[in-house]
Amino acid sequence: MLQTSTPSPWVELSREAWAQRRSSTPLSLDERDLERLRGLGEDISLDEVAAIYLPLSRLLNLYVAATQQLHEATGTFLDSTTAKVPYVIGIAGSVAVGKSTTSRILQALLSRWPDHPEVSLITTDGFLYPNAELERRELMERKGFPESYDVSRLVRFVADVKSGAAEASAPVYSHLTYDIVPDERVVVRQPDVLIIEGLNVLQTGTTADRRVFVSDFFDFSVYVDAEERDILRWYVDRFRTLRSTAFSDPRSYFHQYAQLDDDEAERVAADIWRRINGRNLVENILPTRSRADLILHKGPDHGVETVHLRKI
Repeated sequence: MLQTSTPSPWVELSREAWAQRRSSTPLSLDERDLERLRGLGEDISLDEVAAIYLPLSRLLNLYVAATQQLHEATGTFLDSTTAKVPYVIGIAGSVAVGKSTTSRILQALLSRWPDHPEVSLITTDGFLYPNAELERRELMERKGFPESYDVSRLVRFVADVKSGAAEASAPVYSHLTYDIVPDERVVVRQPDVLIIEGLNVLQTGTTADRRVFVSDFFDFSVYVDAEERDILRWYVDRFRTLRSTAFSDPRSYFHQYAQLDDDEAERVAADIWRRINGRNLVENILPTRSRADLILHKGPDHGVETVHLRKI
């Protein structure tokens, strides 16, 4: 649980207090939409969307409008017409914490606001080095760690989008083959809002580090948070479910795990967590939490219990 003290850069809101910030924002999703958006093992409800994600979409809508007005004012001052500058939102958090579901729900809700109907979503998985390159660099056991990403390519992509380029393309990652899909790209064409979801998107350097990071281009950032013991349980539960779904496909990189029984699956999943995902969380992901503009802290049932909003 995030600890705050006085004075603090955060406004801490209970679930109930945050839900009241929805005001009169209408719920534009139904159960069929939610079924398409929710992640594996996440029993998120429309009540959760109304209590947590509608207030967030309202807040972001206000921020996007204010930023658009600021760009217009700058253009007026400079007596120039500038290209449309997308509002960029970063969403970070651990493996299995639910950041992908958060990203998809926000994309759906934000695209229903009239001022910014074009909302694109990119995951940083596509900017992982291909497996062959990770093997060459002896990084397969550190896949998902900061050094396993082509950070320069990711930064170039976001910089192109942020500068108003007519289009920018990103590689595509397959969770089935656990690798980059050769010669496949997703193209972003001047969206109103770009959501970038990934483990390490809030990463930065030291004061002596002069590199540019993807977080430098964010207008707003969200960290999806939970206790590690809960995330581990969700990870193990998801691993068990995948045995009869994705892992059962012979093309799956993890096909070898399809026939494991429950005890074996729990042991293997816990070992992978201990060696890779848990280490990455503690060493690289969790330390970036305090850089977020908003933290959604989940309880054991995946429901958000508290929200921390950075004071402006």
